[in-house]
Amino acid sequence: MSGEVAVAARDSMPIGRLIRFARHERGLTQYQLAAELVTVSGNESLGRGEVSRWERGKRVPGPYWQRHLSRVLDVPPDELRAAARTAKQWRRRQ
Repeated sequence: MSGEVAVAARDSMPIGRLIRFARHERGLTQYQLAAELVTVSGNESLGRGEVSRWERGKRVPGPYWQRHLSRVLDVPPDELRAAARTAKQWRRRQ
């Protein structure tokens, strides 16, 4: 997928889908993403289960984890914030 198409595909995407999409683009498993986030953040409280909950839309990562997700997944912080807002709007409708 070209860069422009990938960004267009991510517009209006809830954060869980965005995380999964970006993780797959980088060829990471949920375990690997969690490990990279632990390394970057220095916070060992994160595991694969939390990554799974984010991706399934059960939880929305807060600003702390969004900052680290931005670095690890190379997704602009503004895009993650917009995706978090989208996820919260979708959850309210259910």
